[in-house]
Amino acid sequence: MTIYLRILKYVRRYWRHLLGSLVCIIFFTLFSSASLVSIIPFLKVLFQQQSEVTLPAVDIPEVQSELESSLTQPIDRLRQALESWILTSGKLEALEKLCWVILALILLKGVFGYLQTYFMAYVEQAVMRDIRNDLYRQLNRMDLAFFHSHRTGELISKITNDVNLINNGISAAFVTLTKNPLLILAYLLLAFYLSWQLTLAVLIVLPFGYLIIRVVGARLRKESTVSQEKMADVTSVLQETISGIRVVKAFAMEEFEIKKFVRETYSYFRSLLRMTRVRNLSSPVNEFLGTAIAVGILWFGGKQVLEGNGLAPEEFMAFLMVIFSLMQPIKELSSVSTRLHEALAAGDRIFSLMDMQPAIRNKPNAVIIDRFENDIVFEHVWFEYEAGEPVLRDISFTVAKGQVIALVGPSGAGKSTLVDLIPRFYDPTAGRILLDGHDLRDLEIKSLRRLLGIVTQETILFNDTVRNNIAYGMSGIPQEKIEEAARIANALRFIQELPHGFDTVIGDRGVKLSGGQRQRLAIARAVLKNPPILILDEATSALDSESELLVQQAIERLMENRTSFVIAHRLSTILNADRILVLDQGRIMQSGTHEELVRQRGMYRKLYEMQFRA
Repeated sequence: MTIYLRILKYVRRYWRHLLGSLVCIIFFTLFSSASLVSIIPFLKVLFQQQSEVTLPAVDIPEVQSELESSLTQPIDRLRQALESWILTSGKLEALEKLCWVILALILLKGVFGYLQTYFMAYVEQAVMRDIRNDLYRQLNRMDLAFFHSHRTGELISKITNDVNLINNGISAAFVTLTKNPLLILAYLLLAFYLSWQLTLAVLIVLPFGYLIIRVVGARLRKESTVSQEKMADVTSVLQETISGIRVVKAFAMEEFEIKKFVRETYSYFRSLLRMTRVRNLSSPVNEFLGTAIAVGILWFGGKQVLEGNGLAPEEFMAFLMVIFSLMQPIKELSSVSTRLHEALAAGDRIFSLMDMQPAIRNKPNAVIIDRFENDIVFEHVWFEYEAGEPVLRDISFTVAKGQVIALVGPSGAGKSTLVDLIPRFYDPTAGRILLDGHDLRDLEIKSLRRLLGIVTQETILFNDTVRNNIAYGMSGIPQEKIEEAARIANALRFIQELPHGFDTVIGDRGVKLSGGQRQRLAIARAVLKNPPILILDEATSALDSESELLVQQAIERLMENRTSFVIAHRLSTILNADRILVLDQGRIMQSGTHEELVRQRGMYRKLYEMQFRA
């Protein structure tokens, strides 16, 4: 119930459209019922012999209560008024009037049905948009650890498939649960008016239908959860294959990936079949029970008509039409529970994600900082991804403004983790990091990250123009500044040679560019941002010699007058660093300048001799 109330909060924003839809449903129901009532005089005109006819008064039994009488009297008066206008003239003229009446009723029914559908579609699509937007905002609020523990395909599935299921639940709750009960009520009133004895027989089927709905609904909610999890698996495999297609091709693993995808789609197919089997079970069962009752009524009522003991023939035909018209809204209503259970299961998954709190978030009254003036201090910093398995151990050092600090060491030494603590992608498990005397945890995250520029080995570019990738997140930047940033990053020449220059779309993740070109665009982005603190995480390690030279020149320009943290496997790129920290197994093993470290026995000297032996 809590989940549904949360969905209602989204629906409530569009109460005007919802109200318009409900009003249209009421008029749709009235004109739908009136179109059925108009059948009675139509049949009488066709089948009675006299040229001027009136319908006999309906015999209301003495046992009929005052409530029943109050329900039938308005219909009696409406019927008599209709007859006085239509049936008091000649049969041919009456037939003509009836045709126009039926045509007008069907037209009005269609108009209000269309308006109801439009208003409701507006509400449904707007709610889906709002939920997707909130989910996307939540994903952007979450910290890096969250994305490391959740598959991308699973998250995409929540934003796409689960939200669609919530849409089905909204439609079920506000259309099916409004329109169909009104139609059923209107049709039942007509049926009671025509023959309360036969109508009571129809109601016998309702308890059986309700029991079936409850059993099927509980099973369906369980199957829906399994199905959406399987869809998340399919989406995850698809996303991983597309993003890693270069590796797939390089290892000739196309068939392997195809088989893996086929396994996941087959598993999803099986879960869908189970869910479809359960979902579609209630409708045919309820339809069969309803038809069985209708057939019984057809036999019993038809026998009375033939014997002259029951309704008039035209009334009995109208009663049958009402009963068979009753089947459709009942059938649709029987599927409401299953659709609601699917929506609730999807809502449970969606709101569980929305309720998550990022581990990295602003404190109340966080300090907003707009400049870096003095130093960055690591004080006895420890960090661990998994409890009891430290990645950084008692890290302490100070970086003055304008200094270049290089981090070297074997893979897994903790270099990238250390620099990830500076923009607060993670918080230290113990110890603290100070920026101008402020603990990073006391600073507003956005203001902290505005001071940072980050260039990594894995360059992240977007399927957009070169200009928008360089000026990412910044609007109104003059073209001259963008070109200047590109020039400093050694990127201006190759950009001008592109088909459309700065307006060239570079493809997903910059796939239309070489590795060196992508790196230089990333550096141009950092240059345009003009941050006082720079983090370079192996920015040249994956490049060929020519590209590395161009990128290294761009990096040297970028580092001018900035406090820089440089991770590099190639020691040639960090010979001029103010200080080099040598890490191994999460500890600082050595610290000093290049000249100091090569004179000492230790890991740095070994790395230097390995790379420069020739």
